[in-house]
Amino acid sequence: MEIKKLIDSGLMETYVMGIATDDEVQQVLLLKKQYPEFEEALTKLELDMEVLAQNMAVPPPPGILSKIEKELSEIKLREQSLEKLDDTDKDSEQDHVKQDRYIEVESESSHIRIHKAWRWVFAAVFVLGKIFLGFAIYFYLENRQAQEQIKELKTEINHMKSIK
Repeated sequence: MEIKKLIDSGLMETYVMGIATDDEVQQVLLLKKQYPEFEEALTKLELDMEVLAQNMAVPPPPGILSKIEKELSEIKLREQSLEKLDDTDKDSEQDHVKQDRYIEVESESSHIRIHKAWRWVFAAVFVLGKIFLGFAIYFYLENRQAQEQIKELKTEINHMKSIK
């Protein structure tokens, strides 16, 4: 009964995800040695998490591996050529190589991919923006017309006062 509580406590999940504290890690390792059913449950959980991670994995864009390998080979060639330089030239050239150690990864497409649910949100925001713009223009024109009517009424009132 006690081992069942330990299995259901969430200790294994934190251990498998790598967010367990040092004390929890030590406890899991001790329980793993003491109880074979705990070890079985832990192994099953690790396999389930691995399957879940593999199913959710996003494959890299095609051709990216060859680009990375090309960049790495260029870096290796630069480092090899550096070793052949004299000690005087070596210091100035090392600064240049340190700046070029980053690998630039370029995408084939300049378009941004978004999740399908966000597409509907963006479409709704766009439509609502157009609706609000229409209302703003309508009320602006109504306000302008009301201001003109007020001016006409004021001139008419002033005209009436001047007649009396």
